[in-house]
Amino acid sequence: MKIKIINQSTHKLPSYETIASAGMDLCAHIPEPIVLKPLERVIIKTGLFIELPVGFEAQVRPRSGLAAKHGVTVLNSPGTVDADFRGEIGIILVNLSAVEFKIEDGERIAQLVIAKHERAQWMEVQELNKTSRGEGGFGSTGK
Repeated sequence: MKIKIINQSTHKLPSYETIASAGMDLCAHIPEPIVLKPLERVIIKTGLFIELPVGFEAQVRPRSGLAAKHGVTVLNSPGTVDADFRGEIGIILVNLSAVEFKIEDGERIAQLVIAKHERAQWMEVQELNKTSRGEGGFGSTGK
């Protein structure tokens, strides 16, 4: 599938690192470094604008290395870029660690996964089919 993209950053286009990769790294496009204090959040621009076909979304997800090594993650994970959005892709980062984290221009800050989705139509009813789980919620199927 081909997706139209405008790249206003000075960085290469997002790409798959391996044949089996689901996501492509997104880089920060910022004029100067940003220091993210503990528990602080910030929107980091990427310089990227995309045109997705209807029926697809782009999911913005955290990079596992940033989360594991530095406690920095994507706040609204996964964030959704809808097919009709034409603005610049921004990443909401949050620092969940106890130390400051410096974000540099060009740093890989998130990953983007292109995913097909369905549109549902509600069918309002008075009763749902029974299951063995029933109304069991959070943690009801084990630890």
